[in-house]
Amino acid sequence: MPIMNADLATRDYGFSVKDSAGHHLTIDIPEDQGGNGTGFRPMQLLLAALSGCSGVDMVNILKKQRQDYETLNITVDGEREKDKDLAIWETVEVVFTLTGNVDAQKVYRAAALSIDKYCTVAETLRRAGGKVNFKVIVNGEEVKASL
Repeated sequence: MPIMNADLATRDYGFSVKDSAGHHLTIDIPEDQGGNGTGFRPMQLLLAALSGCSGVDMVNILKKQRQDYETLNITVDGEREKDKDLAIWETVEVVFTLTGNVDAQKVYRAAALSIDKYCTVAETLRRAGGKVNFKVIVNGEEVKASL
């Protein structure tokens, strides 16, 4: 497991984070909360991790299915608990948008496998009590599961 090392980079909440391989990211909080707004907020990083985790799954599954996709975009949004100091993600919506010469049902199945079975970040959010939903759009059309 990569070791994460966070150094305070600004006097007001901004951290420079590096892993053992030298990858870098910046964490900060918004100006209205006392920070400088120069990096990801910590809770945003959970959603970023979900997009990366499910994205890797999608590419892997679609390659195995020999699907000829041209573009893959993943949007993740969420709602946090209301009126709580420690407000975790209550609901999260993942939207997979693809273009290309693909079988829409195979793409939907790949998304379902990622979110429901393979993505450990999605499972982590579920175990914390969150609900993770997903939607698939292929060549501009929303795809529903076939019965």
